Amino acid sequence: MEVTVGDGDRLEYVLKKFRRQITKAGLFQDMKRKRFYESPGALRRRKDKAAARRKVKSARRREHH
Repeated sequence: MEVTVGDGDRLEYVLKKFRRQITKAGLFQDMKRKRFYESPGALRRRKDKAAARRKVKSARRREHH
């Protein structure tokens, strides 16, 4: 990630822009997930659970429209 800093830019503005880019790219969640070791079985279960949530959500969305 890279943020260009101009001469008149305030530090708070630049940091906010950087955080927004990291969040948008999904790097922050990735860093949080990789902070601790996750066994292959736990990884598979987490992914299966996420897929099931997406499936229910899309089914609910289709049912509504």
